[in-house]
Formats: sequence, structure tokens, C-alpha cells
Amino acid sequence: MADAIFQKAEETKQKILDTEVTTAEQLEAFRIQYLGTKNQIKPLFAEMRNIPNERKKEYGQLLNDVKQTAEQKFDSLKAAVAGDVTQQTVADIDMTAPPGELMVGSRHPVSIVMNRIINIFTKIGFTVAEDREIEDDWHNFTAMNTPEDHPARDMQDTFYLKDSTTHLLRTHTSSVQARVMTSQKPPIRIIAPGRVYRNETISARSHCQFHQVEGLYVDEKVSFADMKQTLDYFAREMYGPETKIRLRPSFFPFTEPSAEMDVWMGTKTEEAKKLTKGTGWLEVLGCGIVDPNVLENCNIDSDKYSGFAFGIGIERSAMQKYGISDIRMIFENDIRFISQFRSEI
Repeated sequence: MADAIFQKAEETKQKILDTEVTTAEQLEAFRIQYLGTKNQIKPLFAEMRNIPNERKKEYGQLLNDVKQTAEQKFDSLKAAVAGDVTQQTVADIDMTAPPGELMVGSRHPVSIVMNRIINIFTKIGFTVAEDREIEDDWHNFTAMNTPEDHPARDMQDTFYLKDSTTHLLRTHTSSVQARVMTSQKPPIRIIAPGRVYRNETISARSHCQFHQVEGLYVDEKVSFADMKQTLDYFAREMYGPETKIRLRPSFFPFTEPSAEMDVWMGTKTEEAKKLTKGTGWLEVLGCGIVDPNVLENCNIDSDKYSGFAFGIGIERSAMQKYGISDIRMIFENDIRFISQFRSEI
């Protein structure tokens, strides 16, 4: 009986050696037959129990030889088949055929608008400054002239970290301005793009997270006229050379005087009427002269230096540019939505 088992193992080895393979399908069949989970070599190992003890070592060596033969044969056949496929593929290439369509990826509308704004301001000397999203109370509020009893510090308006009243998710990128002013000396000319968080009810027009690009310019004798000229340049670059702007009085804790800037969208189309609520003017950013208290909080001499700051909401600009009616679409990562911006590089 043992001799018959040995003979069967030898015959299996010979079959492996004699196998000829010319196609990828035949190669896969060989792999399944001799190296797969239910290959023909496994039953030979099960016959070990029928081999006398004095011949078990001899039989084990034979089985290992059969298994190694199968593995080596597969490797050699695989290399041969791959070589044939490569030669055939190269030979079949038509060098005169036109190229296939190049698939262009999509860029998110927030990224498109943010990069556009960054490019506009870097052309006139602003540099990009970025910092942490988890911020401390001083840089986010105190340095920005926001007193402790201000409603923005309330838990209902701000995301504080668990069991903490001093660290929070930043509510604006003004905290980046505070860190720059405390670490650099004027002149300072930066823009601070990034994500910010506010504890607001999510709806078609508002979200608990959004993006801003804030700007800051601090130097000697910086005036309101300098700010207006800078923002007028931005509006013409962003919305077109014929764009008109207006500045309306407003209030922000960290600027005085403060203003809201609107751009004229007109009332000729229903879309423009809806977007501007019939006024023709669309609010795009807040701005103002940096409050002297903010400069002093950051150890900058307010008698010698002055500056202006502004903040642009990216989602609002993206919604205006692309006619997006619901801000929630921007954050849902729906490929059907994002793929509409495939041509925007």
C-alpha cells in the first residue's frame, strides 16, 4: 500500500513537470489545480497516516519536493505568459490612433473660491498665515476685544471642548491674526484662510462649520481709505472690472469704525433679485479699522501703528458664484454635486 502512495506522488510530480501553459486562463487553471485551497497535492499529505513510521521521513521529503516543483513551475509559466502578453500588447499598439479622453478630476467649490481669493491678495503683497483650529479663549476672544460677558462666549454660540471653559473650536480666523500680531512686529500684511465653527442651527442658509479668509494689514498711517482701495481692487478682480461696491456702517468688537461691504449684482434677473432680496446689493464681507485695544492686547503701539482687517465668508461667495441654493450641499460630499465643477482646475 505504501508503494502505491509513493507512486501516486511521483506521478503527480511528473504531471506538473509535463504541463504546458500558453494563456492566462490555463495558468490560472494550473494554479487552482496544484496551488489552490483545494489542490491535488493536499490529499497526498493526508496519506501520511498510511505510511509506515520508518518511511514517513522519506515520504515527507517527497511531498515537499512535489509542492516545490508546483511552485517553481507556476513561477516559470507565469513569467512566460506575462512575456507573451507584453510582446503581444506592444505589437498591437497603433501609434497613429488618437489618444483617449483624459479624465479631469473635480475640485470642491470651496477650494476653488478660496484659492481665487488667496491669489488675488497675494498679488498685492499679502502672505498666507495658518494656525490651529482648536484655540484658547484669549486668542479667540480676549485679544480680539471681546469681553467676558459678550454673548459669543456663551456655550449656545460656541463649541467649547468637553469639560473646558478655556479651549474651543475657533469661531473665526481672527485668532490667527492675534497669534501673528503677538509673534511679529509691524508691518504685517496677511490673509488667514481656514475652517471655523459656530453653534448654529443647520439650515439652507447657515451651518455649524464654514470657511473664512480674513485679512489684516498693520503699519504706520494705515487709513480707512487704504482699506477701501484694497477691497475695491478685490471686488473688481473677483466679480469683474465693472463691479461697484458700497460700505455700510456696522459693528464688530475688534474694529472701529466697522463696515459691511456689498457688491452690486443688479435686479435685472430673477436670480439676482432672489440673491439680493430685491435690493440689488449682495453683502460679501465685513471690515473695519483695527481697534486700538486689539493692537495693545497684542503688544503693538497703537499710537504709532494702525491697521485694517476684513473677513470673507467662502461658502456665501461660492453660493453666489455657482448659484447654489442650499449650503448643506457643500458639506455632503455628494459626487453628483462635486462633479459639476470638473472643468474648474
